Amino acid sequence: MMPVKFTTSESELSLTQMIMTLTQEHGSELSKNMIIRFCLESPSKDIQKKGMEYLFINGYFKELEMLIQKNLESDNPSNRLWGSIYRIMFDQTIRKDNPNVTLQKIKQFTDRYSTSEPELLFLLDLIEEKSYHLLCQFDRIGKLMVTYQQYFSNIEERFILNSFKIRVYKINIYYHIVRNELIMARKYAYRTLNMVDSSLTHAIVHTYLGVSYTFDTYEKGMPHLQKALEISKELGMKYLIDILENYNIPFMAAHFNRVDNITSNYIGAQAHIEIAKGNNEKAIQLLNEIPDKNPFQLYYLGKAKKDKSILIQSYNHFIEKRSDFFFSKLPMNAYKELD
Repeated sequence: MMPVKFTTSESELSLTQMIMTLTQEHGSELSKNMIIRFCLESPSKDIQKKGMEYLFINGYFKELEMLIQKNLESDNPSNRLWGSIYRIMFDQTIRKDNPNVTLQKIKQFTDRYSTSEPELLFLLDLIEEKSYHLLCQFDRIGKLMVTYQQYFSNIEERFILNSFKIRVYKINIYYHIVRNELIMARKYAYRTLNMVDSSLTHAIVHTYLGVSYTFDTYEKGMPHLQKALEISKELGMKYLIDILENYNIPFMAAHFNRVDNITSNYIGAQAHIEIAKGNNEKAIQLLNEIPDKNPFQLYYLGKAKKDKSILIQSYNHFIEKRSDFFFSKLPMNAYKELD
């Protein structure tokens, strides 16, 4: 990527103004590379900070890592703080650290630094909520859905506001799914898709939409998951491709007994596929290799064994340990089928 020289007037433009100017002059697709270069090469300390959000939400992770490093090496303390937070957020997104490690880093960060910048305060809360999401502690997510306005009222950059609003919407989507409030979840999902042209955001939202149709039909859910996989492959998002190919798509296929040419690298998903094929003994054999079973694996085992007590154990795990009122319907429905 060739360096870019900016005129004085261009250097004084905000990120929002530059995005709008380039998009109007060159169109949405052609302007993207120019905006990336602007984020990476602008001499503005403000653009160097806020450009990370543009790169992050659009999934330009290679360039994001470059800009994070640039901020970490800045002589400006605020830029170094922004760089540190985006480093944590990036590592969290690509699953470099487990969620407990991320929470420890946030604690160390807040103990060491003090900031009044509303953008950073919002991001710190966002990282915490994402960690609870990944830990499946769904009863601990949702705080930002109530408190985000206290940060937004003090943020002037329109692009940042819109991007952060999309992040809150994504919390809303999953929050309402696990609470089995599917009309609300889908409302936020389609609102998000209509608000932004970020391919990464679209992949994530289509994944959520696909999952939300678990108790409807294969024809409603699978196209969303396939669309998410298509986008993820275009972006080269390995962590999303892995989740979709080895978890979400095999789950949906096995759930609706549509497992021709469906495989997975993970034992639980393999067992679910075997159950769909009618190979219950093979599924039991696979599941017995897993020492500490999560509620999905308990559901598969209860289903394979036709054991009501295991299905109740799965249901209780979903409700008591995860507050997941959506997927708790899996063992409950299987239990009813045994009556």
